[in-house]
Amino acid sequence: MSTQIFPSIAPNLQVCVVGKTSVEIAKYFGFNPCPLEDSDAAIFIVSATDGISPEDVALWNTARDLYIPSLVLITELTNGEIDFDDMSAIAGRLLDPVQTPLLVLHDDFGNPTALIDLESLKLSDYSTGIRVERDSDAEHKVLVFEFRKEFLEAIEEFGETGFQDGLSFPAIPFISSNGLGSFEVATLLNQLPSRR
Repeated sequence: MSTQIFPSIAPNLQVCVVGKTSVEIAKYFGFNPCPLEDSDAAIFIVSATDGISPEDVALWNTARDLYIPSLVLITELTNGEIDFDDMSAIAGRLLDPVQTPLLVLHDDFGNPTALIDLESLKLSDYSTGIRVERDSDAEHKVLVFEFRKEFLEAIEEFGETGFQDGLSFPAIPFISSNGLGSFEVATLLNQLPSRR
């Protein structure tokens, strides 16, 4: 799908994409290849089918040493065997603890089609391939109550600029076929200043 459903990412922002599908992800978002050491931010891909390689874990540790703002992109969520919550927990064990500012909602067939923002409680519906934001339902607010509490505590611990400072690591679900998570990734990256 060629329809861009996310805000343009600042053109001078240098983003290093690390992982098995890094070329496809970089192309999707319009990033030029950038070495980790020269980047303003890094996206680490954790696949629900393949996990993350030891080489990519080593790059994660380099990014930590350099305080490069990093986010974890959880991909390949459509196989139904492992969900976003499971993969976020695995990423948190293999890398560093991650924060999940969003939770995935599924349609009647079990397909990931929407996200609920744990800070605003707004729902982003990607079921048509175009992001539509609306208020979440009362039942959603009840379902995410404990997750929201945990997320807000993490925000309090790291501060509002934890991601920008390279101290807090958001995990974002991403599905290229319907664009799920693309708006949220672009929004996070646009919070970052270019170091150039």
